[in-house]
Amino acid sequence: MELALVGLGKMGLNMATRLSRGGHRVVGYARTAETVEAAIKNGAEGAHSLEEAIGKLKEKTRVVWVMVPSGKTTTETIEKVASLLKKGDIIIDGGNSNYKDTIMHAAMLEAKGIDFVDCGTSGGIWGLAEGYSLMIGGKVEVTEKLRPIFETLAPTKDLGWGRVGPHGSGHYVKMIHNGIEYGMMQAFAEGFGILKAKEEFGMDLAQISHIWQHGSVVRSWLLDLAANALDEDTELKDIKPWVADSGEGRWTVFESIDLDVPAPIITLALQMRFASRDEVNYPARMLAALRNQFGGHSIKKSE
Repeated sequence: MELALVGLGKMGLNMATRLSRGGHRVVGYARTAETVEAAIKNGAEGAHSLEEAIGKLKEKTRVVWVMVPSGKTTTETIEKVASLLKKGDIIIDGGNSNYKDTIMHAAMLEAKGIDFVDCGTSGGIWGLAEGYSLMIGGKVEVTEKLRPIFETLAPTKDLGWGRVGPHGSGHYVKMIHNGIEYGMMQAFAEGFGILKAKEEFGMDLAQISHIWQHGSVVRSWLLDLAANALDEDTELKDIKPWVADSGEGRWTVFESIDLDVPAPIITLALQMRFASRDEVNYPARMLAALRNQFGGHSIKKSE
């Protein structure tokens, strides 16, 4: 098959490369010429505008995979792409869009006669070698048309991908996936933090991570990544304790509230990310002040 891939960030570039190596014709477009050149070097054809990218597609049904940041950028890109397509063409949103936006995008495109698929995509920078986990929302018949693309991107033809429901469901499942990821990452971070604090044992955290990789109940890809990080620097001294969130953790928490489903672990993991960014940490200062006020407990003064 052939497709235009719009958005060549790290993941988009790797996806274009995997598809090209899998025998698909990929036309890659990004705003920067350097990124387009990188795609060309990895087997894709290049384009320096959306018009050029879509104009290079030769098949009767044109397929455009959008891989850009969620929110306004995705909406504007989908609208621009739709204006260049015709009835029966297909747009895939492979980014981390909010599923509510996705449902609106699907309705907008349906009115134009353009088919749409939302594809929650997991795999990060490792997807090129390991394959991507693809959570797909949309019509069954459209998903089947795109099967060769999904089979190439997935770890194997029949593992790691599938249609999970109607429009919006692919991004919904990816949202929950990322919420779970928050909780798992926080648990590993806290566990290694406790191990490091037990200084009298002089434990090698990298060694422990490798022990856990084999036969342990907690063995996982996240543990493998933790082991990689600890092998590089056990002290993690060059990493600032500031953790971002993509938005999907927040959306998962909002969804748990809307559905009256308790999610304390994911919620606390999200809150800990907020705490990591608070260099002033006024709430902690207030706690210390209150303890001093009612109990005379000592206060550590700022230097």
